[in-house]
Amino acid sequence: MTRHFKPHGEDFAVPEEADLPLVAIVGRPNVGKSTLFNRLARRKLAIVHDEPGVTRDRHYASTLAFGTPYALVDTGGFDPEDTDPMRAGIADHVRVAIAEADVVVFVADASAELSPADRAAVDMLRRSGKPAIFVANKADSPRRDADAFDLYRLGVKEVLPVSALHGRGIGELESAIVEKLPEREPTEATEESGEPLLRVAIVGRPNAGKSSLLNRVLGENRVMVDDRPGTTRDSIDALVVRRTLGPRRGESSGTNEEERGDKRYVFIDTAGIRRKAKVKKAEDDVEALGVLSAIRSIERAHVVVLMCDAKEGVSEQDAKILGLAEERWRALVIVLNKSDLLDKEELRKAEQQAREKISFAPWAPIVTMSAKTGRGVANLFETIDEVRAAYFFRASTGELNRFFEQVLDTRPPPTMGGRSPRLYFITQASVAPPTFVAMSNAPDSIHFSYQRYVQNQLRKRFGFGGAPVRVFYRQKRGVKLRSKTR
Repeated sequence: MTRHFKPHGEDFAVPEEADLPLVAIVGRPNVGKSTLFNRLARRKLAIVHDEPGVTRDRHYASTLAFGTPYALVDTGGFDPEDTDPMRAGIADHVRVAIAEADVVVFVADASAELSPADRAAVDMLRRSGKPAIFVANKADSPRRDADAFDLYRLGVKEVLPVSALHGRGIGELESAIVEKLPEREPTEATEESGEPLLRVAIVGRPNAGKSSLLNRVLGENRVMVDDRPGTTRDSIDALVVRRTLGPRRGESSGTNEEERGDKRYVFIDTAGIRRKAKVKKAEDDVEALGVLSAIRSIERAHVVVLMCDAKEGVSEQDAKILGLAEERWRALVIVLNKSDLLDKEELRKAEQQAREKISFAPWAPIVTMSAKTGRGVANLFETIDEVRAAYFFRASTGELNRFFEQVLDTRPPPTMGGRSPRLYFITQASVAPPTFVAMSNAPDSIHFSYQRYVQNQLRKRFGFGGAPVRVFYRQKRGVKLRSKTR
């Protein structure tokens, strides 16, 4: 299934996990759905905790069973009798996941009696008409299999006893899933160029608008949005395809436009990162897991988008979060969200305050936008594209040689302690981030101020807006530093 929508004149398409058949995992709270999700996905993606209600959003991942690819979606605990607005939102997400799914895996707890929520979920599955597999989790040994048969009282034809924690019965479950999956038509590779999909992690404090931004670019309520902090706990991956438009062939400009290709991104929504003093002790474990998940998302991203509340301004905590990404050499974009609440003068001051707060990364671009109204989203995508180009930019050898000659002619390395370090040549070792190696007779004698000068000159010549630049100094073989005075 592919959905299309137009935010401010641009056409976007959102394939559901590259159009793989979808398997939804549903059930009441604390039956082990996220543990089963991680087991089937073969990696730890969803947060697992004894506290009920840790999973709140629909969490997607692609996986493979017996050579057959499919997409999984983990859902929050379904309890239709709970009147809490958060729980009601979770129930809506479960209904959407069932509607999207090709196969539904219903999970019950083999070690506990059936609850009204179990009965309501089974009735909902029957009304949906979707192929369903009924699983009794926490059947850790054959002795527990008898407890799993309690599900038969609901008119279920077959129950699979499994232990998601220990892996018992997972092979039988995967076999049942593959048997019920619809036949999949062969599709072309997702990236003809062979380049990896750009991964964009959305980070920031709670209530900065991270989930609202993801929902905006997806055109659907994929993740829950609530005024209370801590709504998002897992990191949520979503594939976004941006359809670009341009002049028709043979026309330099004008209103006639044609599609010029698709740009693909993986957006990662993360849990809000609060100061430790703001976290209640009862929330420590779950929130710590959410923060660790957010940090892992930063580590696997190419571009990190820091969402800040424009009205509140960039805080010390925002700067610390940005520092986490900068320390990991990720490309950066700062977003001042909720800009629709400010006038021009207030917005100008907010940008100035942001620059002062993030002075350690002056090369990071700032984008003002409103995730609620969609204003500025197109500009955000343009900025991400520019940052992506800088992050993967490779300079030619000729350009680097001419650049380095000019740098040395203008300002050679200063003398330190009566010794004169020399630089011979520079080469680009890698991209993502752009990394350079300069050969010297005395790399340890090059002053940090000169190192910063070379880095700034690289930015001045080649740009690298939004991308960190690394320059390493190495000893040239067979060359040693000589003292000017003996």
